[in-house]
Amino acid sequence: MPVFDFNRSPEEANAAAECTYKVFYSHSGETSAEQPILVLDNSVGQLKHHTNGIFTNPIRKTAFEFQGEDGMVSADILLIDARFVSLLKWLGENHINVRLSGAVREDGYAVYKIREIAFGGGTKLSAEDGFLQFMIERLLSGDPPSEEIPDEDEEETGDSMKLTSIQSITDFLTCAGRTLPENIRLWARRNLAVARSSEVSAEERRHAQHALSIMMNIQWKGNYFQAIDPDEARRILDEELYGMESVKQRIIETIIQINRTHTLPAYGLLLIGPAGTGKSQIAYAVARILKLPWTTLDMSSINDPEQLTGSSRIYANAKPGIIMEAFSIAGESNLVFIINELDKAAAGKGNGNPADVLLTLLDNIGFTDNYIECMIPTVGVYPIATANEKDKISAPLMSRFAVIEIPDYTPEEKKVIFSRYALPKVLKRIGMQENECRLTPEGLDAVIELHRNTSGIRDLEQAAEHIAANALYQIEVDHVESVTFNGEMVRKLLA
Repeated sequence: MPVFDFNRSPEEANAAAECTYKVFYSHSGETSAEQPILVLDNSVGQLKHHTNGIFTNPIRKTAFEFQGEDGMVSADILLIDARFVSLLKWLGENHINVRLSGAVREDGYAVYKIREIAFGGGTKLSAEDGFLQFMIERLLSGDPPSEEIPDEDEEETGDSMKLTSIQSITDFLTCAGRTLPENIRLWARRNLAVARSSEVSAEERRHAQHALSIMMNIQWKGNYFQAIDPDEARRILDEELYGMESVKQRIIETIIQINRTHTLPAYGLLLIGPAGTGKSQIAYAVARILKLPWTTLDMSSINDPEQLTGSSRIYANAKPGIIMEAFSIAGESNLVFIINELDKAAAGKGNGNPADVLLTLLDNIGFTDNYIECMIPTVGVYPIATANEKDKISAPLMSRFAVIEIPDYTPEEKKVIFSRYALPKVLKRIGMQENECRLTPEGLDAVIELHRNTSGIRDLEQAAEHIAANALYQIEVDHVESVTFNGEMVRKLLA
């Protein structure tokens, strides 16, 4: 391994340091000595736990240069995680001083952490070490690029993290452009050109930079999903929903298909039933089972398709639509869309039908926002819709879902829910002990009888609030130790 002279130019150092490394492909989200970012040749034995230096970086022929015992030493890179090839090239081309943390193994020095340092004339293109750490986290959370050799002359140019400057956008695409879907990478290049151009209006540049910032903040994940544990899925559903065994079984049967295909089921879930029967709780539970972020679309408040699709950039006040904003807030492309009140999706006001927009989202072909002007992959989107009335949903929408009808609770189920869940939950929230507020069997029967004509359990939860509040009033004002409600007291209080 050659020893280097301090006074050489970067070009001379690069020429002398050329070596060919091997790329390996990893999906690991963490780094360690066993799962490193890269492995350096340590045959000289001078690489320590922490080593400072710079990468010398002709494309695909990369080494790490550091201060050795007798001068500057170049350690050839033997292996690189494919996700980090462009990042190391960027660090080398910009002569950024870094500190490596690693461990000595039989096959070399395994690097599992890279930090930027601010001495030795290094230039920080993205303001501070936070950008480098952000880049590493994003690369670790993403899938490796396709197993092909990068084109040496191909330039990556684009956006974001929570930083939105043009420089950070450029640096991001330089380092991680190949982890993006191909159409989004090409879209980002075009928009970056607009954002930099002096030949377009300031308004066009602003819109281009804003769109880039939105898109590059989203982690564009693949369509591979981890297997679902049926027992854990059942436990989560039991936490959110009492009884309804057939409904829980049907939900698990639907999503357990992931275990065989490692992709989302072909159809989302449509939960139909009376108000207050736990449809929304089921939707949240499924998001927990899938370990995905979730967002909600309330179709009762959407009467114009543009609310979903966004507005064109030709308008000064243009902005993305609700669907694109949901991706942005979630921060990733794989998420659960909870579409509330799907039976009200066709209530447009002359500017088109919001239901038609939903069809493009549900077809898993891709969704295009008018502001972003780029097709968004939707293979990682799992839709869960709720509705009260099945006959108000159009046939095309219905055909995109596995329909599960949620029955109302029986009187006996309502008794259990009120006594074991609703009332104890209220007492705990307001700081009361369970022995301070009780119901006799006749009192519980009276609560259920008073709500025999209501569906779901929302009215029961409100009754629990009323009873607990009255008991607390009597304890605090009348100075009684506890209150036990019989049937007559319940009817007098709630009637």
